[in-house]
Amino acid sequence: MSGGVDSSVAACLLREQGYDVVGVFMRLGAEPVAATCDASTLSLPLVPAADQPDRHRGCCSALDATDARVVAGKLGIPFYALNFQEDFARLIDYFADEYAVARTPNPCVRCNQWLKFGKLIAYADAINADLIATGHYARVDIVNDRPRLRRAVDADKDQSYVLFGIAPEVLRRTLFPLGGMTKPEVRAHARRFGIAVHDKPDSQDICFVPDRQYARVVQNRRPDAFIPGEIRHEDGRVLGTHGGIPNFTVGQRRGLNIAVGSPVYVTDLDAETGTVTVGPQESVLADTVRATSMQWLSPPPAGAFRALVRIRYNHDAAPALVHADGDDTVEAVFDDPQWAVTPGQALVIYNEDEVLGGGWIE
Repeated sequence: MSGGVDSSVAACLLREQGYDVVGVFMRLGAEPVAATCDASTLSLPLVPAADQPDRHRGCCSALDATDARVVAGKLGIPFYALNFQEDFARLIDYFADEYAVARTPNPCVRCNQWLKFGKLIAYADAINADLIATGHYARVDIVNDRPRLRRAVDADKDQSYVLFGIAPEVLRRTLFPLGGMTKPEVRAHARRFGIAVHDKPDSQDICFVPDRQYARVVQNRRPDAFIPGEIRHEDGRVLGTHGGIPNFTVGQRRGLNIAVGSPVYVTDLDAETGTVTVGPQESVLADTVRATSMQWLSPPPAGAFRALVRIRYNHDAAPALVHADGDDTVEAVFDDPQWAVTPGQALVIYNEDEVLGGGWIE
């Protein structure tokens, strides 16, 4: 329970359906709070989200913990805030390390893999819980004794892309109560249940970078990554200098601080030489992408196969011919060139609405 409307409604629906529910909040950056919620929680003022002070754009803050605790109290279920601070530090290190070597990380995938569906399953086992559930927009079903991860019904909210890293044995024990709903339907349920977070805004950013100042996080963690270098046009011209590779990502146009006379975009980053290469819009298009460290939720077909491929969270899955090189590496050749294939981002492969697997773009 993150304190948002989605996980709150998920808990309410499961309680309504007769499940024995335990609420869990992941405390990521502060000391643990008091563990269990009791009837006294119900006396806390239920202040509508619209009337509450401005919140940051991430999640898992102290205010979010309070919101989650209040919902748990209203439902009369146990509530625990678990201290994941040490584990979360590993996630921030990964984020900084990737930017330091000219890759653009996806911490949400790693958080789901390492924490929400990694460490959390150990806590479930510790209290003899059969299942874990979250407010993610995705679906899972069991076919021929094998769990299958599918897109959510609400395409605009679908989060299957960031869930490919869940181990199949964990996916088998996972419930996504919201996978068949739209966001307006979820908010309607929240109003029906009378929970104060029914109109709470969605979190929109990486929780540990709510101000979107990614380079600041890298600077704090890996200051030696900020080595000045050249900004070069792909035709060889030196256009200017920069203060460090972590300030850039493939496809970036703003913040280059150079004057060319026509729009240019980052086309390549070289961490070894410190060179940022820029070029026209068409140079950011690519028809081939290679990914490694593949994790398959379904066994890949033998040889080349047709599939839909996503190369970032807000990317519309595009048709491609996928070549699997053993279990660890794939190469996807798109029918039409795609914008800003970015090293470090996740590549996720779909068969219609089913997630076959995913890996990391090289």
